[in-house]
Amino acid sequence: MLVGEFPHSLDTKGRLIIPQKLRSSLGETFVVTKGIDSCLFVYPLEEWKIFEDKLRKLPLVNPDARKFVRFFLAGAIECEADAQGRVLLPAKLKEYAHLKKDLISVGIINRVEIWDKDTWEKYNSENDDLDFDFAAKMESFGI
Repeated sequence: MLVGEFPHSLDTKGRLIIPQKLRSSLGETFVVTKGIDSCLFVYPLEEWKIFEDKLRKLPLVNPDARKFVRFFLAGAIECEADAQGRVLLPAKLKEYAHLKKDLISVGIINRVEIWDKDTWEKYNSENDDLDFDFAAKMESFGI
């Protein structure tokens, strides 16, 4: 299971350095793609296949479904970290997530989210409290 928050950085060559604690759970091969909220999603290969199957089942004739599928698949790349845990990401993915130097990786059960540190801090300052109404909405999901 992927959980926790880990500060790290891009190296001098612009490679993503995946923290060791997350690397072991991601496995040798994983997929990186655009995520929601201006971050990147990183899926272990087996979790990516589950997600991909769900995308495959969306109705082709629905414009929102096509947009959703394109969003996640167009920029997705399969990666393998080198011995030091580094991955070279395409410029488009780094631009999408506004990745500069300092990053935060967040384990979210079946995926990792990669955030620019400033974007993560801003997101947290705007969403640092779960109010009663929000928590009540989660009850409809069985939480």
